[in-house]
Amino acid sequence: MTKNANIAVIRGDGIGIDVTDATLFCVTAALSRMGLPALHTTDIAAGAGYFRDHGIDIEPGGEERAGTCDAIFLGAIGLPAIRHADGTEISPHLRLRDRFQLYAGVRPVKAYPNAPQRLADPRAKGIDMVILRESTEGLFYSAAVHGRSQVIGDDEVRDTLRITRDVTERLCRFGFRLAQKRAARGKPGKLTCVDKANVFTSMAFFRKIFNEIAQEFPDTPVGYNYVDAQALDLVRKPWEFDVMVMENMFGDILSDLAGGLVGGMGMAACGEYGDAHALFQPAHGSAPDIMGQDKANPLAAILSGALMLDYLGEKLGNPAMCDAGLLIENAVDAGFAQNRLRPMEFGGDMGTRAVTEEVATLIAEAHP
Repeated sequence: MTKNANIAVIRGDGIGIDVTDATLFCVTAALSRMGLPALHTTDIAAGAGYFRDHGIDIEPGGEERAGTCDAIFLGAIGLPAIRHADGTEISPHLRLRDRFQLYAGVRPVKAYPNAPQRLADPRAKGIDMVILRESTEGLFYSAAVHGRSQVIGDDEVRDTLRITRDVTERLCRFGFRLAQKRAARGKPGKLTCVDKANVFTSMAFFRKIFNEIAQEFPDTPVGYNYVDAQALDLVRKPWEFDVMVMENMFGDILSDLAGGLVGGMGMAACGEYGDAHALFQPAHGSAPDIMGQDKANPLAAILSGALMLDYLGEKLGNPAMCDAGLLIENAVDAGFAQNRLRPMEFGGDMGTRAVTEEVATLIAEAHP
């Protein structure tokens, strides 16, 4: 390795603790299988529980320490009963996105053998796509930092939807490069712009910039869909899409819809990328009602760990680390195909620990 990788670890709330431990266990197994040392970890306390106990949502200096690490891994944030005075959730991770400009939210959506299939059409078994969600602007621009919303007495609230050229250009280039990368792996490599350009000036601006950046990638096929039509098409014909790029709120909603097509949020991995930093987390919530009960599905977090290894391999110039991430992805695929992964979330008989240990066993059996 060119340098030791140091990861900021924010376990957070609820099952965030359980799935983070599961992820680090499988990441270590994959690195070991490739003859690489375990990651160094820097633990940072944050979340709703921390806010309840200390009056702040992340430990002093926690954001700065996270920024010095090679990547950030986050388990889950939030507890239903603990909120700000205005009723919004405790969300330090939204501020981390804003602080480190993690503008590209990658949400892979893949159907696995023997996992629940919500659509009857046999083509649904081949769902393999990515929702690329802009993660710093859009309608979440106001949510990232308290005080950006305009509160007018007790009669009106205005949240600002923000689209800037700089961020949208970088997002679209990221999307085209991601489509190229998938094409090199045998995927369609098509990038679809999802917007509401027929109604909102902000969305027409988003599409205009998409078209400008598309000229830099003449060999990449493109498509267009209004967000409401895209929601319909994700139910009607999701197998026709590869990579979709969209505004923040649209991505938040459609990625959950897409996750439901392939089993549920327990399979919803996520990587959030900026130009200098990246954060990885499962897209599900903290589910405090099952915390510590060995019931959580850790696969979304484990697959997010695979994304993190791929990112670290490229960042640190270590292809073997990318291969370690691929080992995890292949282990999950093989585990479902062989009916060796049966999470309780899907009505199976395997709890968090059993799923985690089986993924590690599959990694050990793999040929690196």
